[in-house]
Amino acid sequence: PQPPDFRHRRRPKPKIRSKQISNFLLHMLMNVRRWTSLTRMSRSATVRHKTSGGRKPKKVYYRVHDLDKVMDLKKKPALILQLKDIIQSQKNQSVLIRDLEKEVGFVQKWNCMAVIEKYPSIFHVTGGNRTPIAVGLTEKAQRIAAEEEEARTLMEPIVVKNLKKLLMLTVDCQVPLEKLEFIGVELGLPGDYMKALIPKYPEFFSVKDINGKAYLYLENWDSSLAITAREERIAQEGVIKDRRKVKISKDGNYSGPHAFRICYAAGFRPNMGYLEELQRWQRMEFPSPYLNARRFDPADPKARKRVVAVLHELLSLTIEKKMTSVQIEAFHSELHLPTRLLLCLIKHHGIFYITNKGVRSTVFLKEAYDGSNLIEKCPILRFNDKFVALSGRRDPNFSDEISQNN
Repeated sequence: PQPPDFRHRRRPKPKIRSKQISNFLLHMLMNVRRWTSLTRMSRSATVRHKTSGGRKPKKVYYRVHDLDKVMDLKKKPALILQLKDIIQSQKNQSVLIRDLEKEVGFVQKWNCMAVIEKYPSIFHVTGGNRTPIAVGLTEKAQRIAAEEEEARTLMEPIVVKNLKKLLMLTVDCQVPLEKLEFIGVELGLPGDYMKALIPKYPEFFSVKDINGKAYLYLENWDSSLAITAREERIAQEGVIKDRRKVKISKDGNYSGPHAFRICYAAGFRPNMGYLEELQRWQRMEFPSPYLNARRFDPADPKARKRVVAVLHELLSLTIEKKMTSVQIEAFHSELHLPTRLLLCLIKHHGIFYITNKGVRSTVFLKEAYDGSNLIEKCPILRFNDKFVALSGRRDPNFSDEISQNN
């Protein structure tokens, strides 16, 4: 007998379980949602690209690359000056290489050794074989280093004046010594200021012990110093008095006795509403930073503008017109600074600039800089520039003084 023909028989349909159906439908639903979201994103992007009505995401903070560059440009000079101070602090005016680690730490030791090797015009290495290797200053570097004493002498009246103004800014005309040492370099204070500077002026300063903590106290109030750097600049430049309606400035600057100089970043484009509000703020009068902060309500708009003036004056008292955010925050109670200090600095980004370059964030006073160069330099900064110039690296605004000593 012939075998049965199965070609025309219907094959049984595969059984589909309900779980498989639900998974399939879920997968299809997810694909539809994904496609829908992508379509919407592409449409919105197309509209934003073609029409001016679409809003672009707001940029939180505009970088000023010239001021970011300042932090990078300070690294090598800071190492050179630190090595100079270490060498001059030794009795024989030289330091052993093996002792560098005790002075600067293990990591920084290798950076210092690289600087010593790179700049033979500044650092002279002696020893070797069986004698310890030591480093000192070259004859040329020693001649220029000897001028530091003259620069310190010229700095003394400037430091005394700024120290008095700092104490006058505080609510009780006193500052803890530990906080003063924290910003000593920024103020241009010498390392031995407690022995060499403060005792010379007993009519201005005294040290008091309050609750077991040493404070520097201002003995006499000097009304002639209760003038801010902003007010001095306005007095020099003069204020244009015009009763006619003044056209709104596109850069935010306004000529008036209560106005601040504004320097916005190149990428910042404020709209007319922003500029109108800024002009109203520029015109608004406010109490002097040298009046006691306890007299004012922190919520008052005039008191809030006064805080901006306090921060402006604090940075103006430093030799490089900059401080780290931690240093400013250290004077929170003495200056009655706002709780949201960072928000205040960011809001007034035309006056202050915060850079994250370096170990800690640093706050710059914008008007004090032209690009990456500090406009006005005190005697100690001019001396530092002259010494660092031995490495072949020179400030564009630095006059040629080294050739005079050759």
